[in-house]
Amino acid sequence: MTVNDTSDERRRFTRIHFDAQTEVCYQGEQHAVQLVDISFNGMLIQSESPLPVYQGETAEVRIHLGDNLLKIPVELAHCHNDHYGFRMENLDIDSATHLHRLVELNLGDEKLFERELEHLIPNSH
Repeated sequence: MTVNDTSDERRRFTRIHFDAQTEVCYQGEQHAVQLVDISFNGMLIQSESPLPVYQGETAEVRIHLGDNLLKIPVELAHCHNDHYGFRMENLDIDSATHLHRLVELNLGDEKLFERELEHLIPNSH
């Protein structure tokens, strides 16, 4: 796991490269995929075969973290070749807690973590 030190100022959330067993669940089917990176806002996945999800459609991404399973409702924001960018939708409290801990551990900087939370929660000041 490493933090991506991108200089792209448009991104408000630090992307964390993370390798975990991951599936995209769409219309009752599960598709094994590779998790490229994840942030508080969304995730980028790679799939060896085309996924049947189209931009704007919703699905669920399941990420296996040891004994824990994160079930994350997502919307496909973009796709390019074999990479799919998903935006997170209505994360349940358990998954939000696990994601919070994952990001916190990988950022290693409390001020950066607090800044990411401010971007996540509008008008939090």
